[in-house]
Amino acid sequence: MAEVLFEKRGHLGVITLNRPKAVNALTAGMVHAMLEQLTAWADDDAVKTVLVHGSGDRGLCAGGDIVAIYDDMLRHGDQTADFWAAEYRLNLLIARYPKPYVAFMDGLVLGGGVGISAHGSVRVVTERTRTGMPETTIGFVPDVGGTLLLSRSPGESGTHAALTGAHLSGADALFLGFADHFVPSESLPALAEALQSSTAEAAVGRFVQEPPASALSGQRDWIDAAYASDDAEEIVARLRAAGGDAAAAADTIEAKSPTAVKVTLESLRRVRELSLEEALEQEYRVGVRCLAGPDFREGIRAQVVDKDRNPQWKPASLAEVSRAAVEGFFAPLGDRELKLHSKEPDHV
Repeated sequence: MAEVLFEKRGHLGVITLNRPKAVNALTAGMVHAMLEQLTAWADDDAVKTVLVHGSGDRGLCAGGDIVAIYDDMLRHGDQTADFWAAEYRLNLLIARYPKPYVAFMDGLVLGGGVGISAHGSVRVVTERTRTGMPETTIGFVPDVGGTLLLSRSPGESGTHAALTGAHLSGADALFLGFADHFVPSESLPALAEALQSSTAEAAVGRFVQEPPASALSGQRDWIDAAYASDDAEEIVARLRAAGGDAAAAADTIEAKSPTAVKVTLESLRRVRELSLEEALEQEYRVGVRCLAGPDFREGIRAQVVDKDRNPQWKPASLAEVSRAAVEGFFAPLGDRELKLHSKEPDHV
């Protein structure tokens, strides 16, 4: 069975991620197939709208195929870097797509799943949505344009989401700017049918409902105060001093890879004034460096392979991660740079 399915229904082009047992985790083959089909549909006058959704009942997409990345790291291969290069081009294509691109962000939508949904023009969440960028848990850093999305969230809420790697509700996704509309999950089949003949705006308008309150928005006071610092140790200290939910966030951050936490914070600060092309290029640079370091491999081992949930991070504490080490993740890659950004010609 194909890992991703494409079909036309009326004037709707439908993409179905089709690895339900793996919560539709993305493989290189899926990414290349989506790139090819979306490029073709962009020029197909019979396709007015595109819909992406996941098969099964667990979610749209749990991210990239982490086990494949782990195996590639053990072999010191290039497959992961090649996969990211294609994946980031797909993210950019979705963000720049000339037709309405509707994403059903139902169930789990994590990591790479955010990349194929949150850059779309019509992003639908449900009461079942659990989304986020949990990369620091596995010694990695938010990518697929996630650093840019998180940097643009209200106040410091994106910083909190990035450093803790928290799973967020549909209401939180709306608050963060990851999504646009709340539709009950039971209405998604009817919405998909409506998209076959109506405009995306009209179809969604028939089913959209008022979302529940966002827990994250209610925590803005301590989040904005604690995460305003550019220093990870200072952030943790402020969270501890605030107590309650803030202190729990400090515990969460200190369990993550210290290197990943500091590089994530630096990524968010550097990305603020960048375009999506430049953000993806920066994330690629950082990602390639993560492949060469110990924590990414160790994080996947602890969480996904051995599942002992006991990663041995190197270095083991935030204080041991030097400024020079963090800056090294952002150094140019030379011939290996991902070149997505086209400089505009100077106007005469």
